[in-house]
Amino acid sequence: MMNTAIPIYILSGFLGSGKTTFLKKVIDFYTHAGKKPAVIMNEIGDVNLDGLLIDEEVPMAEILGGCVCCTNRGDLSMAILNIVRENSPDIIFIESTGIANPMEIIESVTDASLLLEVHLKSLITVVDAPHLLELVESNQKKKTLRLMEEQVRSANYLIINKMDRVGTDALIRLQSWLTQRNSHALIKPAEYCEVDFHLFDELSRNTDEPQKKLKKTFTTIQQEHHHSHDHVMAYTHYFDHPVSIDNFEQMISKLPKEVYRAKGILRLIDDAENITLFQYAYRELEFVKINPQAKVPNVAVFIGENFSKDHLIVQLHNL
Repeated sequence: MMNTAIPIYILSGFLGSGKTTFLKKVIDFYTHAGKKPAVIMNEIGDVNLDGLLIDEEVPMAEILGGCVCCTNRGDLSMAILNIVRENSPDIIFIESTGIANPMEIIESVTDASLLLEVHLKSLITVVDAPHLLELVESNQKKKTLRLMEEQVRSANYLIINKMDRVGTDALIRLQSWLTQRNSHALIKPAEYCEVDFHLFDELSRNTDEPQKKLKKTFTTIQQEHHHSHDHVMAYTHYFDHPVSIDNFEQMISKLPKEVYRAKGILRLIDDAENITLFQYAYRELEFVKINPQAKVPNVAVFIGENFSKDHLIVQLHNL
């Protein structure tokens, strides 16, 4: 048994909000501070693409094919146990899927704390400013908005990411909306999740307070939550050939609005020497060349609400 409990931070936020961007930055912060961070990443799809963006020297566990807040809850407890025993990290970050209710993840952390000394420091929620504002003001996609509210209500720390994409008045309205649902969390607007990570030390200086708040909030939400993300779908497609970037971009541009997140690894016909990671969220597509240390699949994962998988499969086979 360890003399000092290992702090655990749960990282929450809806699909495409910027959780992985935040994770990369906070890992760099603690690494440069002489700490050894470890990461547990959960994906509802069959492959962990975001994990390729994390430095290979950072100990990482993957939980694939389901959400740790329901179907894979036991897996999370074991992942915590194994990563501590095998790597002895100084700090652990758990990145949940974008559709996870973070309050239920706390139970798995609690289960792990029965077997070894780990301590939940805080729960951090990253908010996509333009996307949340659109949902709030249009009153559409009520299930998605309800899930976002749960992620907001559970947080000790709220990052309003992509603040540069909304005006000052809109940002004030969004901050007011967030405060009404969580008056206790620290709220920090940010661009590209650039925040002062020293704040986390201040936030968790009183080690009992975060867990008291989380326990109280969990008691309230537990009675209300009925897997509010059961409307979310994920489809993983493996390519057996390189694809044309022009054809791929054209296909992405025609995705139905029900597909609001996609990511994957592509081998391109016109750039056979390189491997490209793509990220798609809310009509914006980004390509990044990567140099993975191991063999990776030629794959794309699509996430959304009640979209036609059959139609999507036809489009992908035509690439």
